[in-house]
Amino acid sequence: MLRFTLIFTAALVFIHFIAPFERTASASDETAAGLLSNRLEAVGTPATINVRGERIRITGMLQRFYENRGYLPAWSNSGRPLEQAYSLVEAVTKADEEGLRPGDYPLAGIEALLETVLGDRAEGSPLETAALVDLDLMLTGTFLNYGYHLLAGRIYPEIIEGEWSDYIWEAELDRLLQKTIDTDSVEETLKRLVPPHEGYRGLRDALAQYRDIAAEGGWPEVPEGPNMSTGYGGGRVGLLREVLLAMGDLPYEPPAAEDLFDDALEQAVLRFQLRHGLVPDGVVGPRTLRALNVPVETRLGQLELNMERWRWLPADLGKRHIFVNTAAFELTVIEYGQPELKMRIVAGKPYWHTPSFSARMTHLVLNPSWNVPRSIAVEDILPRLHEDPDYLATQGYNVLRGWGERMEEVDPNAIDWSGVTEENFNFRLQQGPGPLNPLGRMKFMFPNRFNVYLHDTPSKGLFEQQVRTFSHGCIRIEKPLELAEYLLPGLTREDLLGLIEEGQQFDVPLPEPVTVHSLYWTAWAEGDGTLQFRDDVYGRDEILLEILNEGPVTP
Repeated sequence: MLRFTLIFTAALVFIHFIAPFERTASASDETAAGLLSNRLEAVGTPATINVRGERIRITGMLQRFYENRGYLPAWSNSGRPLEQAYSLVEAVTKADEEGLRPGDYPLAGIEALLETVLGDRAEGSPLETAALVDLDLMLTGTFLNYGYHLLAGRIYPEIIEGEWSDYIWEAELDRLLQKTIDTDSVEETLKRLVPPHEGYRGLRDALAQYRDIAAEGGWPEVPEGPNMSTGYGGGRVGLLREVLLAMGDLPYEPPAAEDLFDDALEQAVLRFQLRHGLVPDGVVGPRTLRALNVPVETRLGQLELNMERWRWLPADLGKRHIFVNTAAFELTVIEYGQPELKMRIVAGKPYWHTPSFSARMTHLVLNPSWNVPRSIAVEDILPRLHEDPDYLATQGYNVLRGWGERMEEVDPNAIDWSGVTEENFNFRLQQGPGPLNPLGRMKFMFPNRFNVYLHDTPSKGLFEQQVRTFSHGCIRIEKPLELAEYLLPGLTREDLLGLIEEGQQFDVPLPEPVTVHSLYWTAWAEGDGTLQFRDDVYGRDEILLEILNEGPVTP
């Protein structure tokens, strides 16, 4: 790398004194264009070709780029590599700053070809046109791939979760590349492809910080043992102090005794617990100890994975929007970049997980009825009916059959439930408004193909649990009335309570739609820079890391 850096510096000096780039093609450019045309037309699209030991994916985007410029080389002029080529190499070499991997791109092959071309020119040897063509293909493929990975991610997210497919979009990177070449603006262009969100920048800063910690050896492991709290003493306390110092939770102050759990250490433990979604009691018990002993390398991986998730989101999240973080069991209302309202949520069970998607909230339903999904009816309610045939009547369910004009209500006592199975269950269950209704007093509707929505719940005690995976996919919220007040400025709390007390189902349209983003963040930075980590409750980090290790996609 040092040798290439010297050559790169010399090349910049050389390029500075050559004639400005001519738009008219030289004879060598025409020769290269013919070779490029023949080569690309021979392989078709899509295809993977071997270019001097590097595998280059020939995509429709790459083909279109060269067709639009008559197959003329993009990264050289009359046999001279342009400065843009070196700018691209320099940018991709620093891909790790964006949580990407320089090794995913053919930098070694590009550097070798640049050395060959520069060496031939210095020695006065005839230039090998094939080398310039190979160099061009490598550089173009690298720009398109790296640009796409910055913009939209290293994988297609529907590989992990089909619901993320809503975010996939086509970027006209071939046109952007042509403009970049024309204006000599590689570095500026690539910077503009990075997600513009404050949350992404916070993770990028944290990534650099944690890499510095890793370079210094990370933090030690604290052995298992009794719970540690104020007044506890021993060697484990000294190790705990080292961990919290390395993570930044404990400001450096010379303690009265290294092996004594003092008040300052208790405050540091509290900060650590709050950053990791743990019970903030200042006591190092089993769960806190387990979080403390997560190695720095694992935390670095979490930061990279969640930076990847930011790339799957649109650049415009909406001036006012709702973030639901199912890994943190938290909902946040954001307006003009600032949090306006926060509350706890209950998310889906691991086998009925809440999906990740975006949709526009359009209205609220007060005193909602609950149309029981068939999966819940046959998996949860039907077994109870086999034990207690009166279950539906005591819980306020109606039994329906058919739809529309042919819909009829069926007397549940007229059905022999012992003979009903999952296979022959041909009923619909509906629970009317009331204290037993699991939707509570209101639900917030944002139409989506998963039939997921936000709703109230009569089971308020579940919000006191640290891990809140209890629902069948929908999102139960802690403060429905406060959220309704915020979304409906024309109605007071008293207005809403009055409508609820009437007991009738009532739809209330929003003055304007609000985008809801149901997301899965296991690491994020707060507005003040505080770094947060959460457990991978749905196992999605593990799956994402495995797929990323297989290599990135080509757009």
